[in-house]
Amino acid sequence: MLDINLIRQDPDGVKNALLKRMDVLSFDELLSWDQQRREAIPEIDALREKRNKVSAEIPALKNEGKDTTEIQQEMREVSTRIKDLESTFTDVEASIKTFLEGLPNIPADDVPAGDKESNEVIRTFGEKPDLSSFETKDHVDLATSLGLIDYERGVKMGGNGFVLYRGDGARLEWALLNYFIDEHLKDGYEMVLPPHLLIEECGFAAGQFPKFRDDVFHIQGDDGEDSKHFLLPTSETALINFHRGEVLTEAELPKKYFAYTPCYRKEAGSYRANERGMIRSHQFNKVEIFQFTRPEDSDAALEELIEKAERLVKGLGLHYQVSKLAARDCSASMAKTYDIEVWIPSMAEYKEVSSASNAHSYQARRGNIRFKREDTRKNEFIHSLNASGLATSRLLPAIVEQFQREDGSVDVPEVLQSRMGKHRLEPAE
Repeated sequence: MLDINLIRQDPDGVKNALLKRMDVLSFDELLSWDQQRREAIPEIDALREKRNKVSAEIPALKNEGKDTTEIQQEMREVSTRIKDLESTFTDVEASIKTFLEGLPNIPADDVPAGDKESNEVIRTFGEKPDLSSFETKDHVDLATSLGLIDYERGVKMGGNGFVLYRGDGARLEWALLNYFIDEHLKDGYEMVLPPHLLIEECGFAAGQFPKFRDDVFHIQGDDGEDSKHFLLPTSETALINFHRGEVLTEAELPKKYFAYTPCYRKEAGSYRANERGMIRSHQFNKVEIFQFTRPEDSDAALEELIEKAERLVKGLGLHYQVSKLAARDCSASMAKTYDIEVWIPSMAEYKEVSSASNAHSYQARRGNIRFKREDTRKNEFIHSLNASGLATSRLLPAIVEQFQREDGSVDVPEVLQSRMGKHRLEPAE
């Protein structure tokens, strides 16, 4: 959530920044409500003071035998005026809150305006694999012939948008997750296994609610209505709430966590004909890395998260690129995002396996997460950052396609061979 003081001080500057990611925006109504609120506060305080002072004098006046009828009538009118002002104040407060909650984060100064077409490729690693010497297969055919994924039984169990890992596919998935976990532990991050069912406050703090509330799976209550719980779309939604409502000490920062969970999302489906198999699904596995930092440390923390995600992909030997996202391609809560995107040969394009983002204080304001400065003893909002470290649903397609061989087998990345107990995946008998 944005600080209304920023909008008061520089409405045009904030508006122009937000128009990098929004079509239209006006602060006129918000600033009018804010003016009403600010004018109402001293008037309410003055009327309360007058009512209290006069009400305290009435008993003495009565004891002196004086008629207080007129004074009492005036105080009734003052009380009515206070109630009217308080009602208006409450309505205006609600309008301001709703308006601010609906605003996305302000993009960082160096984030380009526009949508996907304005994303900037920052760097690449390795070369696209040369597969021109034989007829290649896509990841769906490879996963089927190697017995890694049972697509038909996945649909039979969960419906469209779900897959079933089996045999070496399940082992490869688990090997990937353990590889990520081991690396994060080496880097001193604390492992967390959060609940998969979260309450409404978690979605709000993350910036996904109320605007994107319909993007997640809600649990239905006994009365047929949505209960207060929803399935987490990413463990970022859980981790931002780790310190919700808390005041941390400056010495505690940075806080570094990572979590493994499946992720559950409604956005699955074949947006395009070539997005087959596991590229989009309702459920996928992901390890998420997360930091809470002082504001002045968050830029360096973002670079750390990007480096960590890149190191994992490099360790797998996959060709990838890093892109800085344009404002409209960043999620609404984030001020800046970099995507790490692996090459999928059959699609002839790159697909994201990690998004590393800095939310600045946006999520902290929504979740009321602060820290106390040691020198000033004042509380400030922390900065929150997250990155996928990594999501697996596009890694397995990239591995089997980039490392496929002419005989239909697939080489296992070296870092996974000891975890798999084999160096090659062979077609099923």
